[in-house]
Order: sequence, then structure tokens, then C-alpha cells
Amino acid sequence: MRIGAILPITPGDGSPMHARHFADSARMIEQSGLSSVWTFDAIGRGFMLPDPLQALTIAATVTEHIELGTGVLQLPIRNVSEVVHRALMVHLVAPGRFLLGIGCGSTGADFAAFAADYAARHDRFAEQAPELRNALRTGLVHGIDLAPWPAAQGGPPLLVGAWLGPWVGRAAAEYDGWIASAAKTTGGDDAIAERLARYRAAGGMRAIVTNIRASTDLGPTLDRLDRFAALGFDDAVVFDLSLDARRAAAFASRATPTPSTPSTTPPRRQP
Repeated sequence: MRIGAILPITPGDGSPMHARHFADSARMIEQSGLSSVWTFDAIGRGFMLPDPLQALTIAATVTEHIELGTGVLQLPIRNVSEVVHRALMVHLVAPGRFLLGIGCGSTGADFAAFAADYAARHDRFAEQAPELRNALRTGLVHGIDLAPWPAAQGGPPLLVGAWLGPWVGRAAAEYDGWIASAAKTTGGDDAIAERLARYRAAGGMRAIVTNIRASTDLGPTLDRLDRFAALGFDDAVVFDLSLDARRAAAFASRATPTPSTPSTTPPRRQP
């Protein structure tokens, strides 16, 4: 199992945000031996996060081999054409390294900030996800050719962050991977294990568990990483507000061989 980390959203020493923070953090994560860096997507919750795709573009320009992922981008508050355009830019500057994780969202404040319909998010996601999948593959949105740069054609792998309804099975059958959240999951790790078994039974390939919250004492987090490796996840992503080189190296030490999916899984989206 590969280990990644959420790009730190604040300087670990409590100082104010500075211009080099995201670039410096991405370099540190790569140098620590971790395999990937991830961004959240939230707005209007009383604190400011970086735009997930802009932050990954910064990270891409200062790293060489780690993967970069959104965990996850809330699709229903956005326009598909805009997402395709921005995602292809990240894919261009980080070829073979970008993982586009999408989900329907779970917090009303985010939708209010975008004047979007929170109650209709599941239906809207069901419409948009196939549209996004096809647009990334073909470069066409509503019949309009976005004319992707040759190096960005085909787009990045598209993963679905889902928990309820048919989306675990659809992530296996129609998309390039599945993202589970380890934060505030009803049923805890046992429920995550059940969903993972369902995903594998449906033929799912890459499975990622994210939002593994780390506290001051690293022991419980390291033990949890070991449990997720034993369950058969391909990747686990830690969310650590105090992430530094020492703590990142400790997480990286829990990585295990991952025979099922390489770190650069090519897209296998169906038409």
C-alpha cells in the first residue's frame, strides 16, 4: 500500500500563510518518501483552503515523481467544461501523475457559496460524472471541441469518491478507481472494509482511502495505516495538520508492496 498526505492547509508552526507554503510543502512530502499529495475541496466553512486544482498545479511544478490527487472535487457545484479545462492543465504539467477524484459533496455551506442546489446534488452528480468522463476522453463538451493539447489528450484517470447507492459498483465498472473517506464514516473501519469488498467483487482496481486524521501521538495513525494495508487498499492518505519531514517519514515507513495497481494506473474508462 502506498502512503500519501493531504497538502498541509496551514504552516505547521502556526505562522500566517505565506506565498511559498504550498510549494515548500509539496517538496517536503516528495522528499520524505511519501507517494502522493492530495487536496481537499471546501469553501465557506469558516476557514480558507486553496483551490484544489490550482494547488496541485503549484505542487506539480516543484515535484518530479509523486502523484497528485483531488480527494475529492465537488462536481455538482461546478461547470463540467470548466473542470475539464482546468483538469487538463494539471494533467499537462504533471503527465501520468494526476488523479482526478470527484464526488457529489456533503456540506451545505459549499453549495450555498456557489448558489447551487444541495438537495439535488446526487441527481446532478449522476448527470455530470458521465459527461465529465466522456469529455476528458474525447475533448468534447456539448458538441464543442475543447481542442486539448496533444500531450493532455485522454485526460487523467477519473476516480469516484462515493459511499452510498450504486456508486461503489459504478466506480468499479465505469471509472478508474474508488476513493473512500476515513473521516466520520458511519460504521467506522468495518463499514469501509465492507465497501472495499463490494468494490473488489465488482472488478474494481485502484482503491484509495483518504482523510485519515493524524493526532500528536502518531501511534494510533500508524496502526490504522497497517489495518488499511491488511484490508487490501492500494493507497492511504493521511490528513495531518502538523505534518513535517519527521512525521511524513514515519507515515512513509508504513508503505507496503502494492501488486494490484501501479502508481500510474492508465485510464480504463468505458465510453
